[in-house]
Amino acid sequence: MINRDRLTGLFLDMCRVNTPARKEKVLVDIIQPQLEALGLTCVRDKANVNTGGDCGNLIATLPANMPGATPIFFSSHFDTVEPNPNLIVVIEDGLIRTDGTSILGADDKGGMAPIIEAVRVITENDIPHGEIQLLLTVSEEIGLLGAHHIDRSLISAGMGFVLDTGPPVGTVVFTAPTQDTLDITITGRPAHAGFEPEKGISAIQVIARAIERMKLGRIDAETTANVGIIQGGQATNIVCPEVKVRAEARSRDGMKLRNQVQHMMDTLHEAAGEFGATVDVKINHMYDTYRLTENDEVVRIAQTAARSLNLETGLREAGGGSDANVFNAMGIPTCVLGTGMRNIHTHQECIHIDDLVRSAEWVVAIAKVAANSA
Repeated sequence: MINRDRLTGLFLDMCRVNTPARKEKVLVDIIQPQLEALGLTCVRDKANVNTGGDCGNLIATLPANMPGATPIFFSSHFDTVEPNPNLIVVIEDGLIRTDGTSILGADDKGGMAPIIEAVRVITENDIPHGEIQLLLTVSEEIGLLGAHHIDRSLISAGMGFVLDTGPPVGTVVFTAPTQDTLDITITGRPAHAGFEPEKGISAIQVIARAIERMKLGRIDAETTANVGIIQGGQATNIVCPEVKVRAEARSRDGMKLRNQVQHMMDTLHEAAGEFGATVDVKINHMYDTYRLTENDEVVRIAQTAARSLNLETGLREAGGGSDANVFNAMGIPTCVLGTGMRNIHTHQECIHIDDLVRSAEWVVAIAKVAANSA
C-alpha cells in the first residue's frame, strides 16, 4: 500500500528545505496544508515563545473512524543538527546520501516522511483506526526544547511512538539516559606573555589540567561524559584570563550521573585551586531517563506490528535522548522506533529507500494493532 515513489519524493523535498533549529517555519508551512488536505486538524502551539524560534510545534489530529479504539500519537522533529542550504543529493542503488559537503537531514525527516505517507495510506484506504495525533516538534536538536514547551492540553493520545533513531527498522528503544550539561567559566588573570607571564594565571592551563584528570568518554555501560566546546583566548602574547567550556554527562542510572557530574566538578575546582583561578559552573538538567518493558502496551503494540511485517524485532537501549524522554516524563508512555537513518550528525548521513518504506509500513501496522487492542 505504501507508494514508494511518493514517499521518496516527499522525503527528498523535505530534505531540500533548510531547517536548522529555530528556523523550521518554512517547512511547517509546507507540511501543514498537506495534512489538512488529508482531513487532519492542525494547531501550532506557542513553544517558540520559549525556544526563540520562528514557529511552534505542529500538532495534527486525525479523528477516529473506529469507536473505542486506542488513541495514539506518532512524533518526529522538523529541525536538523546543522544547516544544509546547498544540499546536493546522491542516490545510488536505492541509498540516499549527499555529496559529502553537508548533512542529508534524514534525522529526522527520515522519521517524518514515513509518518506522513502512512497517514496518507490510512486515509486513502479507510483503514480502521483510533484517533491518531502527529506531534511534529521544533528545536529538538538543541535540547528537546520544542517537546519541553509543547502545549500539553493539545495532546489527547494515551501513548506514543517517536521515529527518531537508527536501524534496524522494527526494533524498539525502551530506555534512554538522563542528561546534564555543564556551562563552565574558568577565570584566571591576564598578563603580557613575553614581559611578565609569571603575573598571569592561564585559564587554558587550568582547563587543560582539569580535563586531563576527568573520566571522559565511555564511563560504563550506562554512563558517558564529554567536553564538547572550549572557547577562550585573545592573542598569543596575552596569558588567557578566561575560558568558557561546555560539557555533558549522561547515564541511565541517576546515582551514576550524579557521581559523574560531581567528579567533573571536583576536577575543575582542584585544578583551579592549584593555579589560583576561580571556577563557575552552571548545571542544566536537560531531560530524564525512562524505562519501559516488553509488557508495556506501547512496546507490545510496536513489536506486534513489527512481527506482522516480518521485521527484525528486539528491544534496544539508547545512549542519547529524544522527545520520548519528555513525553514519558509527562506521563505518556512513549517508545522510540528504529528507522533507516545512518551516520547521523555527520556529512556521511544516509538512508535507504527500502527503510523509508519499511518505516511507513510499520506506522500503518501500529495504527491497525492499536485499533484492535482496545
